[in-house]
Amino acid sequence: METTRQAKISRLLQKELSEIFRRQTAKTRGTLVSVSTVRVSPDLSSAKVYLSVFPSAQAQTVIDSVKASAKTIRYELAQVVKTQLRKTPELQFFLDDSLDYIDNIDSLLSPRPAADDK
Repeated sequence: METTRQAKISRLLQKELSEIFRRQTAKTRGTLVSVSTVRVSPDLSSAKVYLSVFPSAQAQTVIDSVKASAKTIRYELAQVVKTQLRKTPELQFFLDDSLDYIDNIDSLLSPRPAADDK
């Protein structure tokens, strides 16, 4: 069960990380990275950040580069939220593939054209 403080910090981190990724992906044409969910631990020391990447073919390379630059992203985040948070949580990045999963389910459930019986 998430406390009110955890929920507020999650929303703050999601908003600010979304802005950071928007600025970074504006430089790279054709790739869109959005922060779908942020989950903060009860002691507020770590946060799990779930990223959705479009197009999904580039998702793994984007996640790998984000993980490689996690300390830089955390520093940028700390500069923005330093008035609201005493300590910026450690960030762990994960790929949110729920949209791909939904598309897969939709394609499996969609009616297929019937073959002509001869």
